[in-house]
Order: sequence, then structure tokens, then C-alpha cells
Amino acid sequence: MFDFQLEEKVWFWILLVIPVIIFLFAILQFWKYRTQKRFANSLLLKRLSPNQSLFKSILKIVVLSLAFACLAIALVNPKIGTKLETVKRLGVDIVFAVDVSKSMLAEDIAPNRLEKSKQLVTQIINNLASDRIGIIAYAGKAFPQLPITTDYGSAKMFLQNLNTDMLSSQGTAINEAIELAKTYFNDEEQTNRVLIIISDGEDHSDIASNVAEEAGEEGIRIFTIGVGDEKGGPIPIKRNGVLLNYKKDNQGETVITKLNEETLKDIADEANGAYIRGNNTSEVIDEIKDILNRMEKTEFEAKEFADFKDQFQWFLGFGIFFLFIDIFFLERKTGWLKRLNLFNENM
Repeated sequence: MFDFQLEEKVWFWILLVIPVIIFLFAILQFWKYRTQKRFANSLLLKRLSPNQSLFKSILKIVVLSLAFACLAIALVNPKIGTKLETVKRLGVDIVFAVDVSKSMLAEDIAPNRLEKSKQLVTQIINNLASDRIGIIAYAGKAFPQLPITTDYGSAKMFLQNLNTDMLSSQGTAINEAIELAKTYFNDEEQTNRVLIIISDGEDHSDIASNVAEEAGEEGIRIFTIGVGDEKGGPIPIKRNGVLLNYKKDNQGETVITKLNEETLKDIADEANGAYIRGNNTSEVIDEIKDILNRMEKTEFEAKEFADFKDQFQWFLGFGIFFLFIDIFFLERKTGWLKRLNLFNENM
């Protein structure tokens, strides 16, 4: 187990220098090629300039790019956790169940329902303090993504990887997500168990409310967040970001998927929770914060890094090393470059 921090992320902008260098190098090489071609043929050019080397020029660009990359990372100052400690924290266990069915691609809420869901969960996580979180993805079936943890960074990484192609079984079986969420909470006496379901509510089964009632009896409070619009919208079919068509039914009519608030309200009511409309992110965050603040907190132990050490010196050293090679070795013709001769050049 390890952890790291990036102290000054703004310095990553320096990395934009690298594609600029490569672009300018490509333009320079093209200009040189056109100019030399007008001046003389290739055989004469080799006789006039026997030490010319395309490989050496490319090697210089690679080394220079590596130098800039290392110096940029050095300025960012990555830190690695070196001391792992067990700390006691007070919090709530929260499991997020995110709907990844195809209907979540509808764009009746920008940019689409799934992306909006991911934004909502990310912002909720950003406003948590010491709570533990887990993630479930579901469509026709539910699939565990992340067990209960205090690692918010990993949670957001798993969250961003959610997509509608990750589960082959389509549909919106909310009952499957609730059943799986039960296995995330392993303390029978724990009373601060929360399941937050983010969905458009298009559940094609009629047992979700019953399963939610059973979960409520086990002390799990379910809060549902509805994303989408009651008027609905078509489900786009895209390839590489380009719209090809919209999903059709068996009669060839365009399928219109609508936000089903009643289903989400019923599920929340059965498990001592509440339904929240997901259109306004700030309102959702405020309501979730208010709910969690009013809940009883449980003490638990968590392992986390308490001491981080700077690692910038390694990247600074490599950056200086690459600059040294570029200045003192690649400015003159060396024997090892002659032996490499990767481009079969008369170096």
C-alpha cells in the first residue's frame, strides 16, 4: 500500500512545451527537406554535408522533451507517504449505486444523465470529511466497483471509469443494486448505513420497493437522486463521439426515455430516506450534507499515511542529466552514434 500527493499541480502546464517543441521540429525538418531538395539532389547533399544526421536531431528532441518533463514533475513536487498510521475517525458509511444502463446516455440533462450522475457523486465526495464510501454500478445486474474505503482518490478514479458498456446485461434493476449494497455493510449493529441511488428511475421490475423495505428494516437508509427530465429524450447511438442515430423500438420508432420520479420516491420512502431531484448540483450537495450532519456518527479505525516526503530531487536530477547529455554529448559527433546508425546514414 502506498500513497502520493502532488503539491503544485499548476506546473503540469509546462508539459505543453513538449508538443510545441515537437511541432516546431517537424516544421523545421519539412522546411529543410524542401529547401535542400531545391538546392541539390540527395547524393550531392551527402557529399556536401556528410555529418548530417536525422537520427541525431530526433534524439536531441527526445532528450530535450524528457528534460522538460522531468523538470515539470520536479516543480509539481510529488510526495510519497512513508509513515502509515491507524487513526480513529467518526463518520457514516455511504454506498453510491450508479445507474449505467443505456437510458443514462439521454441528453435531456447536460451533458447526459450518466455524466451528470458522475459529477454529482464526485461533488458529494468532495464535501465529505471522514465518512467511508463504496461504489456500485448497475444496469440489468449490479456489479461491485469499490468496497467501503476512506480512499476518496481511488473512489473518484473508479467513478470516472463508469460507462454504459461495462455491463452486458441491460435494464435498470435497482433491486439488484440494493441487494448488493447490503453486503457492503458488515456491522449488524451499525445504524449509520446509507445507500444513495443515482438513476433515471426506469426500473422495469416491480420488486425494488419490497427490497428497499427489507433494507430499511436492516437499518439501511436509502436516498435516491433522479437525473433526467420528465419530458424525456431519445437515446443517442454514437461512435467515436459522432452521432449515428437514435435507439429505435421493434416498430422502428425512436425510443423516448423519461425520468420516473415515482419509482425513486417509493424506494426512498420504503427505506426511511428521501428523494432528491438531481438537476441542481449545489442543491443536491446541500441536502446531502444536511442529511449526513443530522445522522449519528460511528467511530471506526482507518489506516492512512501521516508523513509524506518530497520526491522532487529525483526528477530534478534526471532533468539536469538529460540537459547535460543534450548539451555536451549531442552537440558533437560521437562514436556510439556512428555505431547505432539506425537510419543507415553516413554519419
